[in-house]
Amino acid sequence: MTPISINHPRILSIEDDVVLGAYVHEHLGRSGFQVTWCQNGQEGLAIAREQAFDVVLMDILLPGLDGLSVLTQLRHSHSTPVVLMSALGAEADRISGFRLGADDYLPKPFSMVELGVRIEAILRRVALDRRPAPAVITPSADSLRFDDQHGDVFYGEHAGGLTRSEYRLLETLNRNDDEVLSKAFLYQHVLQRGYAAHDRSLDMHISQIRRKLKAIGYTEREVRTVWGKGYVLSAVDEMV
Repeated sequence: MTPISINHPRILSIEDDVVLGAYVHEHLGRSGFQVTWCQNGQEGLAIAREQAFDVVLMDILLPGLDGLSVLTQLRHSHSTPVVLMSALGAEADRISGFRLGADDYLPKPFSMVELGVRIEAILRRVALDRRPAPAVITPSADSLRFDDQHGDVFYGEHAGGLTRSEYRLLETLNRNDDEVLSKAFLYQHVLQRGYAAHDRSLDMHISQIRRKLKAIGYTEREVRTVWGKGYVLSAVDEMV
């Protein structure tokens, strides 16, 4: 896992829009980040593989190799957090991004303040993930096993393939057994940022958790939506 640069986190920005790319580079630089900027996917992928970064900020629509292709290839060898940028209405691209292992997305246009908040939230989440894992009680063979070291869940021999954010969401819901957790709570304590009505990243993470648990055959419990309240991890036959 890529080490965090505590004093000056390293950011790789892959953005072909010259005006936006220059603005992001200047703003993040003034905010204390070390920023490397490139303008196409192939170059960005090569740099991300060769150097250690704390966060990769990447547009989806890139010349040559698009952002989703870069993400797919990067995930074969690196777990560096990736924030995708896309047009506000491009929900299909954002869903694909989460499925491929993106940690977050920013709908365009966005403010530099929001960009900074998203990056800082990811850095805090990574720091929390690296805390020493507590002692784990070995569950029965037919239970879902949480592995803090790998940041994933296992059901029998099958790994869930969760991203870092998905794992922390599911682990938090599991730790608060059968308790409904509000969106505001999950944004604040898991995604490490405030809840905004237009931000659907939590919903997308939850959707991916459901899909991945189903894919490994785990049906004992599921993440349920409690309308107007939030989410809960409960037995399939329970009424919430």
